[in-house]
Amino acid sequence: MTYVQQPAGDNRPVGLGLIGAGWIGAFHAETVAHRIPNARLDAIADPALSAAEALAGKLGAARITADPEDVINDPDIDAVLVASPARFHSGLIAAAARAGKDVFCEKPGGRTIEELDGALAAAETAGVNVQFGFNRRFAADFAAARKLIDDGAVGTPQLLRSLTRDPGTAAGIASPERIAPGTIFLETLIHDFDTLNWLNPGAVPVTVHAVADALVAPEAKAGGLLDTAVVTVTYSNGAIAVAEANFNALYGYDVRGEVFGSAGMVSAGGPQASSTVSYTAAGVAADTVRLNIDLFHDAYTAELARFVDGVAARRAGRTPAGAAAPGGTDARNALAVALAAIRSHGTGVPVDVSTVAQLQAAEPGPQLSGQWPAQFAGQGT
Repeated sequence: MTYVQQPAGDNRPVGLGLIGAGWIGAFHAETVAHRIPNARLDAIADPALSAAEALAGKLGAARITADPEDVINDPDIDAVLVASPARFHSGLIAAAARAGKDVFCEKPGGRTIEELDGALAAAETAGVNVQFGFNRRFAADFAAARKLIDDGAVGTPQLLRSLTRDPGTAAGIASPERIAPGTIFLETLIHDFDTLNWLNPGAVPVTVHAVADALVAPEAKAGGLLDTAVVTVTYSNGAIAVAEANFNALYGYDVRGEVFGSAGMVSAGGPQASSTVSYTAAGVAADTVRLNIDLFHDAYTAELARFVDGVAARRAGRTPAGAAAPGGTDARNALAVALAAIRSHGTGVPVDVSTVAQLQAAEPGPQLSGQWPAQFAGQGT
């Protein structure tokens, strides 16, 4: 008999380049190498070349470099994962977009609205996809909560809550003087701001009021440290939300979300490692999670799998399956709340978000050492 010729198609793995071989970059690289079968880790860039070399040796990446532009301009790489320090995010997004690369970027997308807008404009001009690392959207319990909200289980949202308590020790925060001012808003609570925005679909933040202090490491307050914060956000649909964060929860890594509405309530998250609880004479006890990559292990994998599918879909001219990925509007809305919170903390009064940026609701969808190149810092265009 004669073989029946099948359409050729393009089934080759998506070639990815990692920019930033630090802790979260290394975890993303491991995810690509071991848990996403239709992706291939081709190259790693980090100014600390030894970090890139060690990671590549462990995971089998073929190429390493100290210069992100080598990865961005590599014709064999389809997309880049940006896990650099935050001040380089917008510049790297823009540079990758101009090179025709899709981008997955850790949060925040920029340090200012202007930076982020420049990066998003470059991506729109180039016609590439940009996805941001808001991993809670991909956690099973948070995704289930959003589906219940979409199905009307809570009615009209009235009160929302999101919290992040980082795992700590009795010794307190290690090297608190190395934590940049504003970190609790721009790099920690920005997850909560995105979660609140996402769990209140169709609404946008209107006013923000922030209270923050250095309660864990008061000796570092003079240097700008804020390790504890509570932020109140009012929304265009009248809902009132509270986001809170602390850098030193002795009992483990604690992330939770809650939406109360006219018809009921949904909640998600918590620090428990499993549903197993012991009841003894000593009291009630349960194991807790200590690392974000453990609590959100599957969510980190799912968000990168969604990104890879989006890259493959654009390459093949099809629409990616599954839930809509967090994109530029989502990153912009969360950043605007973070910047308003910083301003509110500084002034002591509520801040109108419209003075930071004009927002629009996201479109509904199915649900180490070394110097980074200065040319990427704060360069969205």
